[in-house]
Amino acid sequence: MEVEVKLRLPDAASHQKLSDLLSPFHVKTLIQENIFFDGAAAELSSKFAVLRLRFYDLDSRCVLSLKSQPQISNGISRAEEVEEEIEPLIGRACVAEPWRFKSMSSRIIKRLRDELEVGDEGLVCLGGFRNVRAVYAWNGLNLELDETHFDFGTNYEIECESSEPEIAKKLLEGFLEENGISFSNAEASKFAVFRSGKLHY
Repeated sequence: MEVEVKLRLPDAASHQKLSDLLSPFHVKTLIQENIFFDGAAAELSSKFAVLRLRFYDLDSRCVLSLKSQPQISNGISRAEEVEEEIEPLIGRACVAEPWRFKSMSSRIIKRLRDELEVGDEGLVCLGGFRNVRAVYAWNGLNLELDETHFDFGTNYEIECESSEPEIAKKLLEGFLEENGISFSNAEASKFAVFRSGKLHY
């Protein structure tokens, strides 16, 4: 189970101000490209599941993930998640020709067939979005400051994965309030925003 605090920032100025404040704690910055897939007969979305390929830093790394049963409430997101590293070249081939997923030796692909009943027509590519993620080690928390580029606009968000999300959220909210940075609870995942086609889901 992946549990994350997700807080939306209203604009680029808020994002920049937070980035400046956190700069002493900067660990790394990741350039991510996220591509999503569903069954040809919507087998995944009908069961509240999503298959994603995430490419990192000009295809230096690729991760296949399956998320299911997502819930988000009061700025805290919970979802079942399984991940596998795959070769970036194989990932790109699957983006271009999703039928190639069938030939992969993967517990995730096996689960698509056995549990989620993806049929013989296989998977279809839904498209995706790019994300610039700055990672910070701050007060014992691993913070991820995101600038997400959709075709219809840019979204700003700070996330923190934690086994004690309520405590992490209170600490993060206090920091934002002390520094005059506006925020709100995220009400939807980035994938849901992408599918809606509008920034304010």
